[in-house]
Amino acid sequence: MKKAYSDFTIIIPTLNEFKNIRLIIVKLLKMYRGVSIIVADDGSMDGTREEVRAISKKNRKVKLLDRERRSVHGLAASVLDAVLMVKTPYLIVMDADMQHPPNKVSEIMESLGSCDLAVGVRTHVKNWGFYRKTVSKSIAYFSYAILTFRGKRTCNDIMSGFFGINTRLFQLIIRKKRSYFIGRSYKVLLDLLKLLDKNVKIKEIYYSSFNPRLYGKSKANVWNFIDIIKSSFK
Repeated sequence: MKKAYSDFTIIIPTLNEFKNIRLIIVKLLKMYRGVSIIVADDGSMDGTREEVRAISKKNRKVKLLDRERRSVHGLAASVLDAVLMVKTPYLIVMDADMQHPPNKVSEIMESLGSCDLAVGVRTHVKNWGFYRKTVSKSIAYFSYAILTFRGKRTCNDIMSGFFGINTRLFQLIIRKKRSYFIGRSYKVLLDLLKLLDKNVKIKEIYYSSFNPRLYGKSKANVWNFIDIIKSSFK
């Protein structure tokens, strides 16, 4: 008998992910019966929103959060808005582009029964150029040092965009300290770690590769990294 996953909502932030979004939604719905999905779209112009609307008409578990008219844009802002919509006890954040393996979602789900935060940790990164790899590692080391200095909890991939968390905990943090998050940033977990109590229980879910995007291109750029540095001093 297949498990039911009605206690979980998967949040997928998108911006121009038309070629990926149906693939990831269909796969998740097939693998995790009863799971809810919120696609938080930040104003896609390639048909992503229309594709999600078409899917949601056939499956009430799939919802579109259309953020085109929101005053603050960015991946983090999209995730935060979606979190406040969640009705299930637990939620998971992951990308639409298949870089975060859908089969690891089950391990995050299982871990949330005994921890507050479960983080998908990359053990190997494929197809990153020297520049992106160098900058990313530099920011990660810098942020890790800041968190450690402040006595905050850390994990082995503080730049991860693939994690699960207790919904009430995340919603409480957003309502009390939303201004501490940088909306246009794409590293929600990093800001979240700065705000979590040091006594929260964190588990790590390792996966062997961070695969290249199936379609489209990465939204990361140098301004994101600058924002991360600025946010570390809040």
